[in-house]
Amino acid sequence: MNRISQTLEQLHSKGKKALVTYIVSGDPKPESTVDAMHALVSGGADIIELGVPFSDPMAEGPVIQKAHERALAERTTLRKTLDAVAAFRQRDTDTPVVLMGYANPVEKMGYELFSDSAKKAGVDGLLTVDLPPEEAEALDGFLQKNQLENIFLIAPTTSKDRIESVCKVARGFVYYVSFKGVTGAGHLDASAVAENVAEIKKVAHTPVLVGFGIKDAASAKAIGAVSDGVVVGSALVNLMHANAGDTKKMNKELESLVRSMRNALDEL
Repeated sequence: MNRISQTLEQLHSKGKKALVTYIVSGDPKPESTVDAMHALVSGGADIIELGVPFSDPMAEGPVIQKAHERALAERTTLRKTLDAVAAFRQRDTDTPVVLMGYANPVEKMGYELFSDSAKKAGVDGLLTVDLPPEEAEALDGFLQKNQLENIFLIAPTTSKDRIESVCKVARGFVYYVSFKGVTGAGHLDASAVAENVAEIKKVAHTPVLVGFGIKDAASAKAIGAVSDGVVVGSALVNLMHANAGDTKKMNKELESLVRSMRNALDEL
């Protein structure tokens, strides 16, 4: 069984919510990525989303956009991101890793080579923001061959028919975007999230996790209460940038913030 499905099933059996943490590969420096990933796990992250740097990250707010720019300035590529996952796997063979990014780098590498290389590195899933299910069939065949989960987004504006069609092909989990806008915005409405997640869960055969706007223990707990788990990104990326000059402090701060959210979710 894929590590993502196994982890989410184990959490469900224990009545626990999933905590997914996102950072950008190569930010603030390429050599900091693997240790940061381990710090996230030490704090209680269940799944790591590793952003693949891209020149036009259209779904991202300013915090993550700048992280992509910093990573690209450090010449971080998709190939180097896979190398970081392989290095992470030398010490951690259990925590699922999802690559999150955009279609261009994957298409440039080639679907078959990417899928084979991702499997070899220890990747468990892929979320390609700008590749909808209708256009993902060719890539998905190679992902399935390598037991990699293909994860899709659902937004507040997604129609009921569209939700049903996305849920039919989604594997691993469904990522629900909590509001109309980009990552890092602050207008999170837990009641609206609860209503929309409930509708998605009527047709979803995977867990439904919620991201965008979750930045601390309180917001994690509020959204975790109405979903199967939460995804946090901008708050972590911002923290890493603020402590870029002190790697030891950066990782300590990462672990502390993640632990506060883990503890809050465990109170549910």
